[in-house]
Amino acid sequence: MAAQSVLTSQSKDFPRWYQDVVAKAELADNGPVRGTMVIRPYGYAIWERIQGEIDARIKAAGAKNAYFPLFIPESYLSKEAEHVEGFSPELAVVTHAGGEKLAEPIVVRPTSETVIGEFMAKWIQSYRDLPLLLNQWANVVRWELRPRLFLRSSEFLWQEGHTAHATNEDASAYANKIHNEVYDDFLVNVMASPTYLGIKPPSERFAGAINSMTCEGVMRDGKALQMATSHELGQNFAKAFDIYYQSEEGKAELCYTTSWGASTRLVGGLIMAHGDDAGLLVPPRLAPVQVVVLTVRDESEVNEAADRVARSLRDAGVRVELDVGRGSFGRRVTDWEIKGVPLRVEVGPRDLAQGLVTLVRRDSGVKALLALEKLTREVPPLLEAIQGDLLARALAHRDDHTHDVSTVGDALDATKDGFARLPWDEVAGEGEGALNAQSVSVRCLQRSDGSMPSSDTERELFCLVAKSY
Repeated sequence: MAAQSVLTSQSKDFPRWYQDVVAKAELADNGPVRGTMVIRPYGYAIWERIQGEIDARIKAAGAKNAYFPLFIPESYLSKEAEHVEGFSPELAVVTHAGGEKLAEPIVVRPTSETVIGEFMAKWIQSYRDLPLLLNQWANVVRWELRPRLFLRSSEFLWQEGHTAHATNEDASAYANKIHNEVYDDFLVNVMASPTYLGIKPPSERFAGAINSMTCEGVMRDGKALQMATSHELGQNFAKAFDIYYQSEEGKAELCYTTSWGASTRLVGGLIMAHGDDAGLLVPPRLAPVQVVVLTVRDESEVNEAADRVARSLRDAGVRVELDVGRGSFGRRVTDWEIKGVPLRVEVGPRDLAQGLVTLVRRDSGVKALLALEKLTREVPPLLEAIQGDLLARALAHRDDHTHDVSTVGDALDATKDGFARLPWDEVAGEGEGALNAQSVSVRCLQRSDGSMPSSDTERELFCLVAKSY
């Protein structure tokens, strides 16, 4: 495609290709402080679509949005020893404010279990207050040593859900509900990115959790990307923050809590799951611009026709942008290809003379002439076809880059271009250390049929291992 000349190819240098796409698709820039990012309007429009789709699913699951402070007293984190130990290397701490040294240092939130736990203890009195299902959309700070835009930045945007329940069974069921009905549903049916669902081994769990569930995506270069996680926290945070409820029998009982989150890392996952040498490729259900109407020539008759086309598609419920063009047609085509808009409608004087326009699919590059009067009838099902084709392509890529092996040595060979699946008994302990020494990690544990186990103590589990971002 035309954009190949302005982007590094994936096969030549995948990390450089990724940086090229982020820059040339106008998604983000590096911020003035190392590790921060400025999300540009097109990148933010994609994030808004992600946010909207996930938020609707969270609300359907019964959780309500709230907001908690950016600044957290350092003493809050210290109440849960494993939690503070897990986050200590990443913390940004404020020691001075208003020209004076603070009596107690303040942590810029890396996540909000501690501050939300403090208020759960205040708000929960009896079993009638349970379950308490909260979510917040916010920014968090985790000081990164090796930042990369969207994938690992010192400040990023996300949603974090936090819930409290009367029983461990209820908490576990809700964490699973979020994982399947929010994250997996969004990733498969909107982002067209099938992942591996599993639980983290003890070494990879969220700090303070008794179980962590993950969605592990296979990127175009075969590496893993953790797309979303859900955590069962047991009673660890309830004990630390005195989150009790009075049962129907009048007894004081500790709550069970969960937390779960997805972040702007999903934009990075979108780039690496679907992008090609022409740039970004956005599935239609997610795309902020599903169709760009592009004029071939800057002529009044062509511009007027393009405007009519754009308005008719918009009236049909399609998200449309009109480009009546400044600069060469070829340059504008390349720019839209890099941005990954699913479908291009080209309006030119020769086609218009015959009552036609040209449709170009971004995923395949296939061009077709279509009568103007058929446009609003044909475009919506074509967008759905593109959505389905992208999902099928991503599923095939995931499966083609997953290799069944039996030993740690074979797994190390297999992870040169993808995932390896092998019995967990072969890896647990020394095997995991041998993998880590070669920058390979256990991404998740599954049952033999690919389903998600409830615990790492189940027998005959398999693990998926890979190099990761």
